[in-house]
Amino acid sequence: MNTHTLLLFSATVLPLICTPGPDILFIASQAMSGGTPAGLRATTGVLLGYCVHSFLVALGLAAVVAASPLLFEVIRWAGITYLVYLASKLIRAALRAGELVVPQGQVANQLSRGFLTSLLNPKGMMVYVAILPQFMDRHGGDTTLQAVALSAAFMFWCGVVYTSLCLALGRVGGRKLSDKRRRVIDGSAGGMVLLAAGFMAVVRQ
Repeated sequence: MNTHTLLLFSATVLPLICTPGPDILFIASQAMSGGTPAGLRATTGVLLGYCVHSFLVALGLAAVVAASPLLFEVIRWAGITYLVYLASKLIRAALRAGELVVPQGQVANQLSRGFLTSLLNPKGMMVYVAILPQFMDRHGGDTTLQAVALSAAFMFWCGVVYTSLCLALGRVGGRKLSDKRRRVIDGSAGGMVLLAAGFMAVVRQ
């Protein structure tokens, strides 16, 4: 796995990681209600959930994708379709008025709740099933090792983004994001996700 591929993969998944979804909303709610330590416990649980996805990918997906060019194309276009769908939702949200309200309430078991949140998160599943294989070279070495390296990069950026979120929200507090800021975030994220979909459509291994 070369550095260029890892950087391209990182640039593709970072907008998805930063997009408001079950993981970010759960972590934000815990950081706001219980402070930075609670947010970090939730973050650890989320990353552990993605470890399970990584393990499953390393066991089977890499070998299946490597053996079937047709399946690779099906997965590739499934990933592109999902990204376009997600981008359209974000752009539509940016055009609507309203504040982003983070769910309130601290839970006692942030670690296990975070684990289940990421384990069952459709966005996370799509990263592993339909996006990660796009960056594997089916003719360039051990596909299992490539899958592990890409999974590690995804979890690294999840850790960076979610930890930064915990540190910021644990100090600032509050449960609402103004309409203007929420629109800017949604619109920017939608544009970046759409660019990622376009990149995946024109670049093939």
